[in-house]
Amino acid sequence: MVMNSSTAIPTSASSSNVFDIGNHTTKLIKIEADNCRKNASSSSPPPKPLLICAPSEEGVYPVLVFLHGFLLYNSFYSQLLQHVASHGFIVVAPQLYSITGPDAKEEIKVTSEITNWLSNGLSRFLPPNVEPNLTKLALAGHSRGGKVAFASALNNKQKSPTSLKFSALIGVDPVDGTGKGEQHPLPVFTYTPHSFDLDGMGVLIVGSGLGEVKRNPLFPPCAPKGVNHEDFYNECSKPVHYFVAKDYGHLDMLDDGTKGIRGKASYCLCKNGESREPMRRFVGGVSVAFLRGYLEGDFKELVAIREGHMVLPLELQRVEFDV
Repeated sequence: MVMNSSTAIPTSASSSNVFDIGNHTTKLIKIEADNCRKNASSSSPPPKPLLICAPSEEGVYPVLVFLHGFLLYNSFYSQLLQHVASHGFIVVAPQLYSITGPDAKEEIKVTSEITNWLSNGLSRFLPPNVEPNLTKLALAGHSRGGKVAFASALNNKQKSPTSLKFSALIGVDPVDGTGKGEQHPLPVFTYTPHSFDLDGMGVLIVGSGLGEVKRNPLFPPCAPKGVNHEDFYNECSKPVHYFVAKDYGHLDMLDDGTKGIRGKASYCLCKNGESREPMRRFVGGVSVAFLRGYLEGDFKELVAIREGHMVLPLELQRVEFDV
C-alpha cells in the first residue's frame, strides 16, 4: 500500500478563536486508492483517493467528510482542511472523480461507499494514538459537492445505505445545476419551502455574495440565482444556520496557490473577492463553531457569530437561522 503523508504542520500561536488556526498541530495524509488496491497485502483500501487532515496529538476526534466542487481537486482545499483539523477534527476529503458529466448519481454512491469504509479503514491511516469518533460524524461539500452532500444525507435518511449516521451537514456555497428551470440529472430541489426531511440534522449553509455575478460575458455565474445557497436554505427545515459573505466569490475558500490548469482556471471562471484568505478563514471558523455545537453540544461560538458578538474576518451580507 502506498501512503504519502506530509510532515506535521505546526500551528501558529495557539488560539481559541475559531477564525484563527487552532491549538492542534495537523498532518496531511494522502492515500492513493489505486495503489492500495494493487497491493495484495493491503486490507480495507478506500474506494477513492483520499486527502486526510488530522491532529497529530493523541486523542479521539470527531470526523468530517468533505466533498470537493465540480472538476476541482481535493488538494485545493488543504488550507481549509488544516484550519478545521487544527481545532480538533479529523477531515476526510475524497477525490470523487477526475472528469465527470452532469449526473451526480455516481458521486452519491461513492460517498456512501466512503462513509461505510470509515469504520474499518480510517484508523489505519491516522497518526499514532489518534482515533476517530464515528459517533460524531458530519458531512460537508462545496459547490456541486454541496449538492452531493445534501443528496447523500437525504438518501441516507430515506434508504439507509450507510452504516453510520451523520449528525451535521454543511453546504459551502452549494449549487444544484446551472440555472432554475434548466434540465439536469438528479436535481435536489423541489422548490417547496422546508421540504428537505433530514430528521432534525443540524445544517449550516455558507453562501458567497459574488457567486451569482458573472465574471465575464462568456461564462455563466458559478452559483446562479435559483439553484444556489439561498434555495438550499429555503428548502431546509430547522435547525439551520445561514450566512452569506458579502464581497467574496464561489471559489474564494480554496487555497491561495492552486496549481495546474484547473488551479489557474479557479481564478478566471468565477467572480472573486480581493483575497481568498478572509473567506477561507470564515468558512473554516464558522464550520468549527457549527461542528462544536452539533457534534459536541457547545453552541456558544455559533451563537456569538450569528448574533454579531464575534469579530469576523469579513462582512456578512445576510444572517438567518431557524432553530
